[in-house]
Amino acid sequence: MKKVLLSTVALIAFAAPAAAADLAARPYTKAPPAPIAVVYDWSGFYIGANGGWGSSRKCWDFVTPGGAFVGAEGCHDATGGTAGGQIGYRWQASSWVFGLEAQGNWADFRGSNVSLLFPGARNDSRIDAFGLFTGQVGWAANNVLFYIKGGAAVTADRFRAFDVPTGVIVGTAGDDTRWGGVVGVGLEYGFAPNWSAAIEYDHLFMQDRTVTFNAPGGVFFGTDRIRQDVDLVTVRVNYRWGGPVIAKY
Repeated sequence: MKKVLLSTVALIAFAAPAAAADLAARPYTKAPPAPIAVVYDWSGFYIGANGGWGSSRKCWDFVTPGGAFVGAEGCHDATGGTAGGQIGYRWQASSWVFGLEAQGNWADFRGSNVSLLFPGARNDSRIDAFGLFTGQVGWAANNVLFYIKGGAAVTADRFRAFDVPTGVIVGTAGDDTRWGGVVGVGLEYGFAPNWSAAIEYDHLFMQDRTVTFNAPGGVFFGTDRIRQDVDLVTVRVNYRWGGPVIAKY
């Protein structure tokens, strides 16, 4: 029995190296290539279109031709739609984005109220167009950009007074081009290498302005000091010249 066991052990000892020699060598697998990340770059010139809604708060005070306050005529909101375009340039430093932009919009903001001082008259306001000239500072998280903006604003206004019983125009002012300031905030998303979409809110601080009204035929009708602010909410689409930076890590 001992001889059988010794023979079996010896056989296994001699057979094991031979079996190991017959095993195929482990194949070498090349390491996969390093992943590639696409980092969105906001630098470059861009052009785009926008559309949305606006509201202008206007308060009228009747004053003498010399500017002395006589009485308040009340306030109203001139609201409506807007559409236009913008052009600008941005440059990116790390996650910070800086830019300059010019925007021009057609607008149809209208509103009116019956005068508190002269109940037989209805005061009517309208904004036909506006422009914004702003600088921007933003923070980018790859293809998402949060930014604030500020600068100069200009509006094209029209003011009229109507007779309440008849609806006839009794006083009209010439086109009023008014300058002021603007601050805004926006969130923009790059959905393709050169395309982005944004939603933006802007508030326009427009100066008080004394406006002279004339009756039909050019006869002096009255003078009002009109205060005005404007709020805008727009959706924007931009096309930018440039593209994403390809970064390996």
